[in-house]
Parts: sequence; structure tokens; C-alpha cells
Amino acid sequence: MASRNERCSHCGTTLVVPSEVHVFKCALCHGITHSRPPSIMGPLSHAYNSVSHVADRFRGFINTITNNNNPRFGYNNYYYPPNPYHHQSLRPCSSYPSMMMTPNSYGPKRAVLCGICYHGRSYRLRGSVTDVKCMRYFLMNKFGFPSDSILMLTDDKEERNPLRIPTRCNIEMALRWLIEGSKSGDSLVFFFSGHGTQELDLNMDEIDGYDEAICPLDFEYQGKILDDEINATIVRPLPHGAKLHAIFDACHSGTLLDLPFFCKINREGFYIWEDHRRPRIFKGTNGGLAICISACDDGQVSVDTSALSGREVTGALTYSLIKAMENNEHGLTYGHLLNAMRSTIRATKTGIVGLNNGPIASLLNTLLGLKITQVPQLSSSEMFDIYAKQFVI
Repeated sequence: MASRNERCSHCGTTLVVPSEVHVFKCALCHGITHSRPPSIMGPLSHAYNSVSHVADRFRGFINTITNNNNPRFGYNNYYYPPNPYHHQSLRPCSSYPSMMMTPNSYGPKRAVLCGICYHGRSYRLRGSVTDVKCMRYFLMNKFGFPSDSILMLTDDKEERNPLRIPTRCNIEMALRWLIEGSKSGDSLVFFFSGHGTQELDLNMDEIDGYDEAICPLDFEYQGKILDDEINATIVRPLPHGAKLHAIFDACHSGTLLDLPFFCKINREGFYIWEDHRRPRIFKGTNGGLAICISACDDGQVSVDTSALSGREVTGALTYSLIKAMENNEHGLTYGHLLNAMRSTIRATKTGIVGLNNGPIASLLNTLLGLKITQVPQLSSSEMFDIYAKQFVI
């Protein structure tokens, strides 16, 4: 029987597996790895990707069927090479050397900001690129991040650098750059505004049976990036004394960083920490502190809207986060920040902007009572008093 070498996507161990097997369990860590069959790689990928794909509409609210008629060329006429590491741990993409991705300075503060509007598609968003620009200004002016230590990946129509387009490959490289060489005292930020979704959990590490995922610009044929992969890339290597903040303005994003502890907080502000750890599966850090602020719970959807700002279309999470910080010059604790964000969103009555203001949006506005229903969430690699710990990036 023919065989081949494959790496476990969890622990990196090289295993010998039969050629016809494309889903296998590691004998050491017992993690499940999915490898792409050779028949759908390289030049033959066009035939594979011509089938219909299920995409998330309104950041995951409505499932629609879209056809990928020309999968090798993306928007703005950029060429997106196939990624041979689909649904595995994030590894180098040979097409783009990682050194070409990095800004001029690593420094003690650095950030990766990713915003995807999915221009030209039925499930496009309107506020994601604006979200990234607002977050960049916020990090530079509120927390002193140097401009050359902020890496922005967007599908802005004015972007001409193919390495700054948020494809799966480029996002993977950006995340590796973010964690590379990190040390005690460093402050790292990963911000994502775009589509989020859920996938069936195959390695039995999720309480609800579903993995959460983000959708790169080329997700229809290169695949989504699972929470398992994001955790393995930027959470587990985080060294002692370093701090990571991940901010997701996306649907189904409550546990998108796959952290061990999830904060359940009610409308009166009372909270408890839920333990999401699973036996024999480690999702914590290498001693550092990782904190995730998400737009909504895993079972909820988030929206783009102009009702909050009154002018620009933005993600509700992004706007409410920045507004909460600007209204409190002396700083906020994590608990007060979360309550302020929830209060801003809860008090806003609006129609959904999502993709367009067509009949589907009108129906949703009626069903949802013209209110934003998402509830921002907090999770962490360790438990702490959310009303005592200051929110500092």
C-alpha cells in the first residue's frame, strides 16, 4: 500500500499515512488533521472549485449559494496562488517569502489589522475597511503603536500591493509575523473585521460541537481559518510577560481565539468565568496573557450599520469599543468596557446594512424589531477580576 509523510496540524509530528487517507488522527497528541487530496491541488483546483460553495451572508446570518467561476484570480485582478496547507496548522506559503510581509519595525508593540469587504460578491460587507482604518488610528493615538509596526491587510480597491490583500496565505504570514520573536513586555494585537462562521468540530475540542472560523478573501477555494489554527499560531507560543489582544468584529466570534476561559456576564453586570478546557487538549499560552473581545456570542450574528456613527458604515463592535474608550479618558476596566459596549449597542435601533438594503434586509429588520441584537463577549487564557483589571493594550 502506497504511503506519504504528513505533519500533524496540532503537534507538528511527522506521520506516515496511506495515500488514500486524507483525515487522520495523530498517535501522539490524538489531534485530527485534514489534508487536501492531491486531485484537487495545483492545476486541477479549477475543476474542484467550480462547484457551488456555501457562503455566509450578513456575516453569517443567511446561507447563500455562490459559484466560483474563476477561482485563480481575485478582486482587483490579483492572482491568488493555491495554498497546499488547507485546514492544517499555519505554515509558510512558499509563494510569498515571509520577509516581504513585515513592516520596518518589530518593536514591543505591533498589530495585524485585517478588514475584508468581499467586493463584487453577493455577501459583501460595507464597513470592514473603515473598521481597520479606525482601529489603526485608535491604536496609534490612544496606545502609542508606531505606524511602521502596524500591518494592514484589506481588500480596499486602492490597495495595489498583493502582499497586503487578505488572502488565506497572507493572513497566515501576518499572524506568524505578529508572534515571531515576541518577548516579555510586548503588546500584540490581532484585529479582524469580516465574515465569521461555524464549522463542525472534528477533533472533539469544542463544548458546543462547532469550531469557529474567519473567512479570508479567497475562502471559497482556499478554505476558512479555524479557531484551532489561530490558537496554535498566536496563542500557544505567547511567552511569559507578553500580552495579546484579539478583537473580532464578525459573526459567531464569541470563542474565535479558542481560549480556556469564557466570561459570562448578565445585563446587571454580574459575571462568572466558564471553564472551556477539554481533557488532553491544551489551548493556553506559553506563559503570556491572551484576551479576546468578540462582537457577539458563537450563536449570534454581528452587523454593519451607519446608525451608530450617523455617517460611515462601521461594525457595531468596532464603533462601540472605540466610543467607550474615547468617553473615558482615565481608562476603563475590562468589565466597564464590556458593559459600555453592550449598552451602546443595546440602545441603538437600526436597520441592518449588511450587504444591501434589499427585500431580505427589510425582512430581517422586521424580524429583529429594528434592533441590533448582538452582545459583545470576553474570553481569556486566565481568569481575573474584570472590574479591577485595567484595559490597556
